Amino acid sequence: MPIAHIIGLGKSGIAAARLLKREGWEVTLSDRSSSPNLLEEQQQLANDGIKVELGQSFEPVESIELIVVSPGVPWDSPALVRARELGIETIGEMALAWRYLKSPWVGITGTNGKTTTTALIAAIFAEAGLYAPACGNIGYAACELALAEKQPDWVIAEISSYQIESSPFVAPRIGVLTTLTPDHLSRHKTLENYYNIKAHLLKKSELQVINGDDPYLRQQGVDVWPDACWTSVKGEKELLGNTDFGAYIQDGWVIAQSEKILPADSLRMVGEHNLQNLLMAVAAANLAGIDKSAIAQAIATFPGVSHRLEHICTWEGIDFINDSKATNYDAAQVGLASVSAPAILIAGGDPKEGDDRAWIDTIKAKAAAVLLIGDAASLFADRLEQANYNAWEIVETMERAIPRSAELGKQNNAKVVLLSPACASFDQYQNFEQRGDHFRQLCLESLV
Repeated sequence: MPIAHIIGLGKSGIAAARLLKREGWEVTLSDRSSSPNLLEEQQQLANDGIKVELGQSFEPVESIELIVVSPGVPWDSPALVRARELGIETIGEMALAWRYLKSPWVGITGTNGKTTTTALIAAIFAEAGLYAPACGNIGYAACELALAEKQPDWVIAEISSYQIESSPFVAPRIGVLTTLTPDHLSRHKTLENYYNIKAHLLKKSELQVINGDDPYLRQQGVDVWPDACWTSVKGEKELLGNTDFGAYIQDGWVIAQSEKILPADSLRMVGEHNLQNLLMAVAAANLAGIDKSAIAQAIATFPGVSHRLEHICTWEGIDFINDSKATNYDAAQVGLASVSAPAILIAGGDPKEGDDRAWIDTIKAKAAAVLLIGDAASLFADRLEQANYNAWEIVETMERAIPRSAELGKQNNAKVVLLSPACASFDQYQNFEQRGDHFRQLCLESLV
């Protein structure tokens, strides 16, 4: 029996372990943590014949034939470098799923906009009567789809740079590149390295959809992507490449591949960035042959995305909005720019490298006050002070942020309280979803 080792006891690692077990492998799963919920998982997996090692670092041995890496595990970690030196095949969870899922894929990558674009595409395909669930960074783990009895008609996969790095042979039918701004530089070192990883997925894709309104992607231009479907919310004249193949907004209509598809105001989500996401989703669906009536119906009824400018409640005329998915400066700047002023902003968490200047400019223009939580609180306070913005308070936790934001909201006649952290969540939460769920829970318990 061939031996496989899975690193990371999250949703994707467990799905990968179960898939390999089904396919006749002897499977061990390891995680450096040994938290109580992982101990529960350990017992359940042991009952299914899958060995779980907790609280220890993985060291490769030559008897292992396959290592599968969960998305958060650094591809250049010493253990994985050693494994590759030993000739052990080392792949990501998404690459494992690719081997067993024979359906065509739409692969969505980029810095910001991935989740909304992925959710829009999945909604359109579902409206067309296709079984095409979202997976990867949202929805299912890709291996969960491979495990299911019913194979999808299409795989709609949100794919991070980490997942591309560990899954170099994944080749979607349609690849979508949403935006490109500095992110994960502690891992990828330079913006060029980061772009090259994202671009790899597009190069492997049969058809490409690229956001032509993104400055970095536009700079790459037609020379790099001559056959891509370029998109622009600014009209046909702003399109790069073959305008007959592109997608754009003109006179209030979304036009893709020279065909009027639907009115642009059909989408109920705010912000120009969401019009960009809409264009990319419509372009991908049109390239996949989806009927335009299904596209129009799906967009008109699309409810929005959890944790991305998600309206939670209205209290005393103030809207409380969850933008926990904004895990970097650019996403948080877009989130704050999209809401009505004056706003009370809740920000902070596990800080990332990046350029915060546009974000701070938007704070100065729109935020009546900023409440700071998590590890980044003192760092952000210093940066705001340097920018001559003094209406900040360190509150440390979400429990303190919600009542204080309500109080400040009333004092400042604010229209919005916005959680848009500009940070990862790992200092206080397992992931951005848990952070957003906590915000929602506290709002609904104390304000409604």
